[in-house]
Amino acid sequence: MSKKKTFTLEEAHNLLPILKSLLKKAMEARQRVRQNEKAARDLKHRILLSGGLLVDVAAAARNRAEVVKACQEIKDAAAEINAIGVQVKDLEIGLLDFPCLVEDEIVLLCWKHGEERITHWHGLDEGFAGRKPIDQRIANAKKNRQKPS
Repeated sequence: MSKKKTFTLEEAHNLLPILKSLLKKAMEARQRVRQNEKAARDLKHRILLSGGLLVDVAAAARNRAEVVKACQEIKDAAAEINAIGVQVKDLEIGLLDFPCLVEDEIVLLCWKHGEERITHWHGLDEGFAGRKPIDQRIANAKKNRQKPS
């Protein structure tokens, strides 16, 4: 069984530019999904209220195709982030967690879209509500290096 990837605080900071870009793509695509799904619900509601009405089938099909495309963009961006070893926790607020080995314990460096740097961490079972400021113990955590056998 392979070990899960962990990051030092410095490594996590160095990844932020690419992660910000991927997260922005996913969040924008999520917004497009919401807008297009709302348009589809509104159309359905108007049809129900009027007892039926003429529907622009081409526009409805374009709307549906945009939802499918945007959903794929979300999946692709999330897959790229996960492949790096970073956990996507919440696309609504843009929340990412970076596993970090601190004194033989895995903790999560926690970054939220809009923050300039990673300034908080939490335990595996604590989540966003349990965020604590980065302290010296976390800041000084070193990369776990395997010794050659």
